[in-house]
Amino acid sequence: MRVTKGAQIVAGTALLALAVAACGGGGGTSTGTSGSGGDTPVRMELGEPQNLLVPSNTTESEGAEALAAVFEPLVNYDENKQVVMGAADSIETKDNKVWTIKLKPGYTWHNGEPVIAQNYVDAWNYAANQENAQGAGYFFGRVEGYADLNPGEGKPVSTKEMKGLKAVDDTTLEVTLSAPFSQFKTMLGYTAFYPLPKAAFGSDGKVTSEYGEKPIGQGLFKLDKPYKKGTDQTIDLTVYDKYPGKKPTGWTKLQFKLYNSSETAYNDLQADNVDIHDSLPASAIASAKTALGDRYQDQPDAGIGYIGFPLQYNDEYKDVKVREAISMAIDRKTIAETVFSGTRAPADDFINPAIDGYRQGACTACAYDPGKAKEQYAAAKGPAKLELGYNADGGHKEWIEAVANNLRANLGVEVTVKPFEKFANILDDLDAKKYKGMFRMGWAIDYPSAEDYLTPIFSTGAIKTGSNYAGYSNKEFDETVAKGDQAATPEEGLKQYQAADDILIKEMPYIPVYFYRNNSGYSTKVKNVKINLLNQVEWADVEKA
Repeated sequence: MRVTKGAQIVAGTALLALAVAACGGGGGTSTGTSGSGGDTPVRMELGEPQNLLVPSNTTESEGAEALAAVFEPLVNYDENKQVVMGAADSIETKDNKVWTIKLKPGYTWHNGEPVIAQNYVDAWNYAANQENAQGAGYFFGRVEGYADLNPGEGKPVSTKEMKGLKAVDDTTLEVTLSAPFSQFKTMLGYTAFYPLPKAAFGSDGKVTSEYGEKPIGQGLFKLDKPYKKGTDQTIDLTVYDKYPGKKPTGWTKLQFKLYNSSETAYNDLQADNVDIHDSLPASAIASAKTALGDRYQDQPDAGIGYIGFPLQYNDEYKDVKVREAISMAIDRKTIAETVFSGTRAPADDFINPAIDGYRQGACTACAYDPGKAKEQYAAAKGPAKLELGYNADGGHKEWIEAVANNLRANLGVEVTVKPFEKFANILDDLDAKKYKGMFRMGWAIDYPSAEDYLTPIFSTGAIKTGSNYAGYSNKEFDETVAKGDQAATPEEGLKQYQAADDILIKEMPYIPVYFYRNNSGYSTKVKNVKINLLNQVEWADVEKA
C-alpha cells in the first residue's frame, strides 16, 4: 500500500500511493560525493521518508524506494506483470490457503548471518501485532491467527505469534491463511513482507530505533551510516559484496539526496548535481524532453491521482451527492492535456488501465459536467467554503490550483488551497485526524492486482493500519472484496473486485482525477536507467556514462 508523493509516480507506493514526502533541507546543490577511493556515487532524488526505515512501517513511496535498495523481496514482477522469484526459490499451494515458500540459497544479512525462514516469521509476527502499531500491519490480516494479535483497542494481546506462520526448517516457510486468497503469492513483493534479522530486535522484542536508522537487509545495498531523519540530507549506501544476485558494473556507491522541492531537484538534474529524478514536476514536463533529450523518459504507470475526503471526521462531505458534484466539476481532460502536457489520462475508474479489471468510462461521476455539478451541489447544500490540501514537495501545485479554479467557477464556492511542506506532514495530520479539508492523494501499486486498488485504501480494516485516510467503511464493499479474495479462479475473483469497484464508484470516498504516467529523467553521468512496475529503479542495470 504505497501512497505516493509525486505528481508523477507510485510504487508506492507504496502505497499508497500515496508516496512520501520530499525531505528536509532541500538544497541539493552539492555534488554529493561520498565514500573512499574516489568512487563517486550514483545520486537519486528522494523525498524524506515518513518514518524510520522499518519495512512494516513503510507505506509510502520514498521510504519504500530506499528499502527496496536494501532488501530483496520474495518475488519480483516482469514487464508483463507476472510474478518471478526473488529471494524465494518457489512458492506453492494446492488450495490457495496453505502456502509453502522455499527460500533461495545464498542470501545473507549485511552482518554476515544467513537468512533463514524464522527471520520471516519474526518480522511478520512483529508487523501484525497491534501493540507495535505498524502502518502495514493490515497486510497480514489474511494469515490465520492475525485476530489473536489484534483483539482490539484497549484489549491485551495474549500471544506474540500467528498460528498460521511456521518455519518448517531454515529454508522453508509455511503460511496458512484464514481463508483462500488467490493473490497471496502476487502480494509477496510488497515492502511489508521483507524479513528482519535478529539484530533488528531489542531485549523487549521491539524493533529498535537504531535499526530503523540503519536497517540491516539482505539486498543489493547496505547502509554506510545511520540515517538521522530530519537532520541528514542524504542516505548513503554501498553494494553488498555477498549479494548473490546481479550487481551493477562500474560503480558501487548509491546516494539518495533528499529534497523538499521537486523543482529544485529538477534544476539539480539539469546541472548534473543529481543523476536520477523519477518524479519530474508538472512545471518541467513541457520542456523536459527538449532539455534532457534521450534522457527524458515517459512511460506507462499503474498509479492514480485522487482528491480525498476525511469522511470519518468531517460531516461536510457526508452526502455522496456533494462528493459527486465536486467530481463532475473537475475538468480532467484539460488538466491532463494542459497542466501535465498530455502525460496524464483523465481517470474514469478506481482501477488503472495498466491492470486487468479496468473498465473504460465506469465512473460516470468522473465525466465533466459543470452544469449538473452546480445544480446537484446546490440541491445537496454543499459547503460554501472548501479547503484543498496538498504536499508542496511533490510537484502538485499546478494541478491542485487548476482543480481549485474548477470548483470556484463551476460550483460558485470559495476554495482555499493549503500547501504542506512535506508529504509526511499531511500524512501525519491525516493519521491524527487533524486535517479536515479535502486532500490530494496518490496511489502506486504494491503488486499487480486489481485488489490492490481496493483493500489497502478503502477497506474498513485499513483505517487503523492501512492507507484508508478517508476513514471510509462499507460492509458490502468489504464482503465483496472478500468474495474476490476467496474465488476459485482469477477470473471469478476479478468479477468480484469489479463489483467492489462499482461500490466505490457509487459512493465516491475519493475522486479519481488522473491516471499517472511515469515522467523521469537522468543526468549525463548515467545511462540504462530503468524504472519498474513499482516505480523503483532497477539499480543493477544502471551504468555510469
